[in-house]
Amino acid sequence: MEQFNISGYKMEEMTIDAAKAQITSIVYFIPFVILFCPLYYFLWGDGTLDLFKNLFPKEMNGLLTSAIMILVILIGIVLHELIHGITWCLFAKERFKSIKFGVIWKAVTPYCHCKEPLKIKHYILGAIMPAILLGIIPVILALITGNIQLFAFGMFFTMAAGGDFMMINMIRKLDMETLVQDHPSKIGCIVYKTI
Repeated sequence: MEQFNISGYKMEEMTIDAAKAQITSIVYFIPFVILFCPLYYFLWGDGTLDLFKNLFPKEMNGLLTSAIMILVILIGIVLHELIHGITWCLFAKERFKSIKFGVIWKAVTPYCHCKEPLKIKHYILGAIMPAILLGIIPVILALITGNIQLFAFGMFFTMAAGGDFMMINMIRKLDMETLVQDHPSKIGCIVYKTI
């Protein structure tokens, strides 16, 4: 990914090592568990544990259940990255040409990067959207309807956004008009600060 040398700006790396990033992203999930799991239990009663046991209908065999779960997770992962890209392209000068999708095969981690710097407020919006659309909204709908499958889906994709929450936390105190770009080779970003 290209780094930009923009006159009047200095580049500053904001990065985190992989081990700390993994732990940190899990920590960001804990408040959601503390909030949503007891709330679901409170709203839908003592049968919640039985609902988890019956996450899929009894008619479905183990192989079919596993295949459906894998398919739903894979589709959700693709949607997660696509949501990043669609949101960021709204603010990128080159629109969708500035969006790059890929997989870091060593870590089996899909990614979406914007190849040009964005204002922090736009970067944060693109970073948080998958958590909202695939995580928080499905969880809220599950709290309303009692649908345990939707609850599990929403919780899983809230957890999957842990890295996004970590990135947002790294830059949230900076001026929202400051330019930021994903780091090309490390976990983190490059911030372009005015000189």
